[in-house]
Amino acid sequence: MLFVPAGTLDYWQAWLFLAAMFAPVFFVCAYFLKNDPDFLERRLKFREKGKQQRKIIDASKVIFFIAFLVPGLDRRFGWSAVPSELVVFADIVFLLGYFLTFMVFNQNRFAGRTVEIFKNQKLVSTGLYSVVRHPMYSAQLLVYLSVPIALGSFWALLPFLAMPVILVYRLLDEEKLLMKKLAGYKAYCKKTPYRLIPFVW
Repeated sequence: MLFVPAGTLDYWQAWLFLAAMFAPVFFVCAYFLKNDPDFLERRLKFREKGKQQRKIIDASKVIFFIAFLVPGLDRRFGWSAVPSELVVFADIVFLLGYFLTFMVFNQNRFAGRTVEIFKNQKLVSTGLYSVVRHPMYSAQLLVYLSVPIALGSFWALLPFLAMPVILVYRLLDEEKLLMKKLAGYKAYCKKTPYRLIPFVW
């Protein structure tokens, strides 16, 4: 997805990005394999039960496919000239987003990959969840918006800008389920009014 469109392995931004992506993934998997393997099992569930969520996931797959092709093409044809310092900064923001995701996993062991209510699931309202109602999506915003710059492409920002829209649709549909089936969620919404971005929305 990165090197074939680029037509070369001489693409240092991609190598740095892959290191920034896979190193924390390895750490997180090792940590939860030791401390909470049930959490990992829930994270490995990919099949959404809700029809609306399946549509959202299908749309995101198309966007991701396009978004990850553009940086390589950008590298091949030299469309962008992203300063090295900005590339490194974007990788740092990417890692920050992943660190916040890890914090969410630690604070909410029911943070599954799919939108559903698990058996014995309890409401979490402390930690990052006291700031926004969907801190994992907030962390993903940092991740998605940092990726194109980390890969050295301004043009890849265009498809990646669709991801916040996808997140909002997913979030709003998820809240309908939480309102219906998660005890205490309505009261929690009044206590924590911001869904995604503190003091904004």
